[in-house]
Amino acid sequence: MKRYWNMDVEEIKKELETDDKNGLTQEQANERLFKYGKNVLKEKKKKSIFSLFIEQFKDYMVLILIIASIISFFLGETIDASIILVVVILNALLGTIQENKAEKSLEALKKLSQPLAKVVRDGKVMEVEASSLVIGDVVLIEAGNIIPADGRLVEAKNLKVDESVLTGESVPVDKVDTVIENENIPLGDRLNLVYMGTTVTYGRGKFIVIATGMDTEMGKVAGLIENERNVKTPLQLKLEELSKYLGTAALVISAIIFAIGVLQKRPAFDMFMTAVSLAVAAIPEGLPAIITVTLALGVQKMIKKNAIIRKLPAVETLGSTSVICSDKTGTLTQNKMTVVKLYINDRKVNVKEDEVKQEDYFLLKNAALCTDAFIDEEGKGIGDPTEVAIVAALNDLIGLKKADIEKEFPRIAEITFDSDRKMMSTIHVMDKEDFRLITKGAPDNILKRCKYILKDNKILPLDEIEKNRLSSINEEMGKEALRVIAVAYKDIKEIPKNLNSDEMEKDLIFIGLIGMIDPPRLEAKHSVEICKKAGIKPVMITGDHKITASAIARELGILEDNDEAVTGEDLDRISDEELKERIKRISVFARVSPEHKMRIVKAWQKNGAVVAMTGDGVNDAPALKQADIGVAMGITGTDVAKEAADMVLTDDNFATIVAAIKEGRTIFANIKKAIHYLLTCNLGEIVVLFIATILGMPMPLKPIHILWVNLITDSLPALALGFEPPENDIMEKKPRQKGESIFAGGLAYRIPLEGMLIGLVTLIAFVIGLKQNIETARTMAFAVLTLSQLAQALNVRSDKSLFKIGLFTNKYMIFALIVAILLQVILIVTPINTIFGLRNINVYDWDIIIAMSVTPLLVMEVVKFFKKQY
Repeated sequence: MKRYWNMDVEEIKKELETDDKNGLTQEQANERLFKYGKNVLKEKKKKSIFSLFIEQFKDYMVLILIIASIISFFLGETIDASIILVVVILNALLGTIQENKAEKSLEALKKLSQPLAKVVRDGKVMEVEASSLVIGDVVLIEAGNIIPADGRLVEAKNLKVDESVLTGESVPVDKVDTVIENENIPLGDRLNLVYMGTTVTYGRGKFIVIATGMDTEMGKVAGLIENERNVKTPLQLKLEELSKYLGTAALVISAIIFAIGVLQKRPAFDMFMTAVSLAVAAIPEGLPAIITVTLALGVQKMIKKNAIIRKLPAVETLGSTSVICSDKTGTLTQNKMTVVKLYINDRKVNVKEDEVKQEDYFLLKNAALCTDAFIDEEGKGIGDPTEVAIVAALNDLIGLKKADIEKEFPRIAEITFDSDRKMMSTIHVMDKEDFRLITKGAPDNILKRCKYILKDNKILPLDEIEKNRLSSINEEMGKEALRVIAVAYKDIKEIPKNLNSDEMEKDLIFIGLIGMIDPPRLEAKHSVEICKKAGIKPVMITGDHKITASAIARELGILEDNDEAVTGEDLDRISDEELKERIKRISVFARVSPEHKMRIVKAWQKNGAVVAMTGDGVNDAPALKQADIGVAMGITGTDVAKEAADMVLTDDNFATIVAAIKEGRTIFANIKKAIHYLLTCNLGEIVVLFIATILGMPMPLKPIHILWVNLITDSLPALALGFEPPENDIMEKKPRQKGESIFAGGLAYRIPLEGMLIGLVTLIAFVIGLKQNIETARTMAFAVLTLSQLAQALNVRSDKSLFKIGLFTNKYMIFALIVAILLQVILIVTPINTIFGLRNINVYDWDIIIAMSVTPLLVMEVVKFFKKQY
């Protein structure tokens, strides 16, 4: 890497053919992107379709089956061997399609959560995907951003960057934009450079990109990222373990059937093939793929509902969520701030009705100067909604544009906003010798820093009585559900080299208050009602005044008569143990800092709750990681918050969290249905062969029958369960308990009962068919086993009656069943049947097959009726 830290900015601009004011042209950016490639780190090579297909044969049971079919060829059983190989290959193809679909869905999800970067191109500020950044691009950064590429700073305003991912140094580094004279210095001392993957913790800046992709410092350690494995969800890990137990049990049962068959003098090879086929059928090897596909399908549905899941385990956790701790502004409210009231010079001004005076202009002008927001050429507000509202009010009420007053009073320094101070300050040139510091923020905090007040263009002392009066006015405005901002200033003669909040933001002159309204979202109230029915407690967390927060919380139904509202100061006085006891009664946390969020999450978790926590700032990241579900804001959220979160809301809407929880519950319910279905069907097959062997009956099914049934029933119908729509009362049930068994809710008894029913009706059909001949008996048993399993797919759709939920509410299931039934009928009634050792059967036999096949479904309908589960 060139020593860019040792080079002058003009020298770098010349070498990289760029301009720090106007940036690259779009044409230059496109040319460089084509020449150097995307700004991404290399990932491990994706598996090809062929690799996925080959992996399907790595299961040792499948390998035994293939070996057995090869032996069959040499023993002259060519037809049986061929059919077994065809079924095995079809199974492998199906598994490949499922895994490939899941891989593509997860890849699409990854692309959706790619970070954006703010760049200057063609003289305009725009947002582009970080992957499209090129050398020479001019990038703007601020607190909360993750640095998207390596760069040389050309502007650094109180800029601090956390470089621990590269250097291991936990303390954020103060950055500069000046040349560093030393040519040979370590990475951590190159203070005018920023590196891909590091985090801006404070201030803002501008840099020229000097390296992208694998050429960055992060790219040099990309080998660590390449070896990263996909994290499996807790459910997937549980089911892998379950599959091992089921596999062991299937092998033991298959071995018993083989041993009994040999003792009964049955052909050893036939018994071996039957045992192996049964073991393959009994092990739900398709379950992991079906679960992955179901999770991926659910994630895609959530994307359409404005929720991007960044970490797959979150899908499962969503269904267990029992508490939602939500920010107020923009999440529960519309985030459409509008200035409606001013307070200045002992006057309360209703901006819609009252005359705007010169003193009001002074308040709004200073407030607008102390913002980073602006209104673009199209009239769209860019920046924090609170600041946009102030700039818009200056424009609408006074007829002034922020850009014009900034030219008259240019900003030369600033002390950026942070969540502890709850204020920000900017310093402007007033004339050749004088400067003005303007501060805006939370009224309580501003008043503590004020020594004077502006009245009738006179600067007067501000005593405690007046401060209390102003606090009361602030409370009155808060009761009207207004968000209130205070504005103060002081004139200074010189600017110190090191801007310090404690030194600069003191002895201020109070100007006035600005009251804004941010109406509650219309859908938020309904979502709160849904939460309460679903056993989920909604909690409001805000930096706003307690009175303002309580007013909105009551309107939304979050704060009820017996609930408490507490402030950050109250929290500081409460011990962790006391908070754990009181937390269930607290519905509003006002005037809290992000650091308080961590305590709130932990207190709920100590009570056994599964907590979803929202956040958007840098300091929210620890709480988002601590929460069971960290939810970042997609519009107002910082890159750091998004990186720490499990889920990102693209619309910053509380209703989206509730919709995602509903989807999470649906996904988990559908996975349980797939498990229920597959295990019941597999158990039915074991029951048939085990009972037949014990009783010394002829084998009701051939190995190829078992494999065919497994292929037909364990594929499309099982996948179709992943498309099952949510049940009407899914959000009227209590949240699933943390760590609850997959077999909870009656599955532990339903699977054995239904498996036995499927096995018994198959055996009955076989016995009836034996009155004619063995081929007819096997045909009838084969048909009943398949069709009863397909009917079972309808049974597992709900704990309620099929007639209650509707037969056609899952069109994918109807399609799957039609395809499976057609294939089964074609196999029995066409000449292909001779290959499978089957034969044509008469209408009477078909009547028995249909009656036997629907019997388990009808029995379970009766059971559901008597249990009043519909």
